[in-house]
Amino acid sequence: MARRPTIKDIARRAGVSESAVSFALNDRPGVSEGTRARVRRVAEELGWQPNSAARALSGERCGAVGLVLARPAHTLGVESFFLQLVSGIQEVLSAGRTALLFQVVDDLDAECALYRRWWAERRVDGVLVVDPRTEDPRPELLARLGLPAVTVGGTGAPGPVSSVWADDAGAMARVLDHLHALGHRRITHIAGLPTLAHTARRIASLRTEAAARGLGRREVRSVVTDYSDAEGAAATRRVLAEPEPPTALVYDNDVMAVAGSAVAAELGIAVPGRLSIVAWDDSALCRVTHPRLTALVRDTAGFGRLAAEELLTVLAGGPPRAREGEQPRLEPRESTAPPPAAY
Repeated sequence: MARRPTIKDIARRAGVSESAVSFALNDRPGVSEGTRARVRRVAEELGWQPNSAARALSGERCGAVGLVLARPAHTLGVESFFLQLVSGIQEVLSAGRTALLFQVVDDLDAECALYRRWWAERRVDGVLVVDPRTEDPRPELLARLGLPAVTVGGTGAPGPVSSVWADDAGAMARVLDHLHALGHRRITHIAGLPTLAHTARRIASLRTEAAARGLGRREVRSVVTDYSDAEGAAATRRVLAEPEPPTALVYDNDVMAVAGSAVAAELGIAVPGRLSIVAWDDSALCRVTHPRLTALVRDTAGFGRLAAEELLTVLAGGPPRAREGEQPRLEPRESTAPPPAAY
């Protein structure tokens, strides 16, 4: 393997001392502008890059931020949300030549242990925390460690670390508005993991909005899953087999909605003739499925950009704060219609 160039190699080729190279590359006084330009030119010619570990040990930033996912691995490969989120994060980080260190772990305990190790090893300058929990130890832990962090998908309430959040309650209200106006009174929400804060907010909002319209818990309810297409399909099959099945289903992601649509087709239940379907996150899947699925549209990549920008602000010394992302809008398509009179 080729040997990595060092400061000594740069000094030799530029005809200056190693200390002069250090001054030039770190924008410190002590060398002329001509020498600084020559040193940087030589460093570029040699392909030299600073050693992030050495910089971290010296108290400088290491040039990387961390992102950890504590979810079942099988639920990640088919869901477009995280790909879009990471693309937005990476767009901001790459512009500032900041690396993204990504890792998947088994559970929340493993995630917290990883944060402690990253902090002790000075592996990252800060972290983006996803999937906030209803009872979440991570913000307090990160504040205690002094590891800069931004929670992605928080509640909007003040906390020990910064957060970016979306109005899940308002989005659920818009979905129920749409279905109620069409005449639906039996609505089932095929929800995600119940320990996630945004799932809990959606479930609570569904109950509140249903009660405001005079609908009880037997007519409008939530069924929890793990976000996967398999569990989404299984939950769909169960609720459609009930004596009084729902006339509308609201899915917490696009993958489950498409899986549910396939189950309805298999059972001979026409969409939207007998069953209306709404997907929480819009994607290409929702737009190519027949019929095309009514969905909540939001700029997920933009949400990722907002989170990365906020983390860079925190790293620059900004105080903890909560920033709201763009509100999702409902895009009615062919999968929703009034329920049949017999239902």
